[in-house]
Amino acid sequence: MSSKDWIEKDYYAALGVQKSASSDEIKKAYRKLARESHPDHNPGDPKAEERFKTVSEAYAVLGDEAKRREYDEMRSLFGSGAFRRGARGAGQPGGVPFDVSDLFGGGGAGGADTRFGGGGFTDLFSSIFSGGGGAGGPARPRGPARGRDVETEVALDFDDAVRGVTVPLTLRAPGVCDTCHGDGAKPGTRPKACPVCHGAGVTTRNQGSFSFSEPCRTCQGVGTVVEEKCPECQGTGGVTKTRTLNVRFPAGVADGQRIRLAGRGEPGERGGPAGDLFVQVKVRPDELFGRTGDDLTLTVPITFAEAVLGTDLRVPTLDGAVTLRVPPGTPSGRVLRARGKGVVRRDGQAGDLLVTLDVVVPAVVSDEARATLESFAEQTPPAAREHLDARVRRVG
Repeated sequence: MSSKDWIEKDYYAALGVQKSASSDEIKKAYRKLARESHPDHNPGDPKAEERFKTVSEAYAVLGDEAKRREYDEMRSLFGSGAFRRGARGAGQPGGVPFDVSDLFGGGGAGGADTRFGGGGFTDLFSSIFSGGGGAGGPARPRGPARGRDVETEVALDFDDAVRGVTVPLTLRAPGVCDTCHGDGAKPGTRPKACPVCHGAGVTTRNQGSFSFSEPCRTCQGVGTVVEEKCPECQGTGGVTKTRTLNVRFPAGVADGQRIRLAGRGEPGERGGPAGDLFVQVKVRPDELFGRTGDDLTLTVPITFAEAVLGTDLRVPTLDGAVTLRVPPGTPSGRVLRARGKGVVRRDGQAGDLLVTLDVVVPAVVSDEARATLESFAEQTPPAAREHLDARVRRVG
């Protein structure tokens, strides 16, 4: 990603958010667009793949607070039109033709490659005023570029998410070339030091009072060139391949959680380090149990007689059953707790099973049951509703 990209590309528009959007809004927009345009969901659709790359590039900047600040500062400085070609200085009738691309070496004949090694606002000005090396030091090579991060989604059953599970995950994505092992050179040969920059990865040119350092056009800032390219990957060091990874999801993984697998993303350019693989977890709901943090939840119906007289209630857990005591006079909605029967935490401790009692009122009763209930009602004091009756009298 070049500094020129930061000026020319509107990453907020790519994600469909306002410049004032919060981090959560940016993340939500990215996840939605990434899911919609992911190559796995749009096989053989180059436009969808390009959209996926665009939103991923935008989120790589806007999703990082430091990069977002630099991006906003650079856009603010160079995005107002003051640095467009043909802009005229005060008191200079003819003006001096100047374009922002001149800063990056892309302005016309003799212009150099526009790419800076993934930097932003700081890299731009350190390149202008210190020859590209930072703090006045010598220029440093960019080196092989790190591969991009990859994101995918996996759906897990409720039990598997609670207990932990290993899932084979098949991905079709760029991978390291098996023929050249990522360096891009034909087997039996090695990349050689760039004859233009002599391995530095950058070249320096003078323009008036300034000295500009920029990535070498010959080696693209890597510092080496491949004279005999690998026949499999054509010198890129990577090929598209199908690979299967056995991904271990720890016990207690939650819906929406993001698992990071370091170094399992796209391979780096010509031997650079690989990016990371992020797996978004989607947990399928269970027919009985719910979940709140590390606690499991369960709703159990009981009869009116059980609520009044009390009972011993046998309820299921994930690994057996427990007996809970329902005390006499239990109201509907009371929650009973079975300690240690929830989700096991990483420290070995477990959450609880929370059982909500639901008193079921029958829609139809027999004549004998009705007579018994009427007798019960006659012998039972009415519910205390004086505070309600007082309000009714006031408003009535």
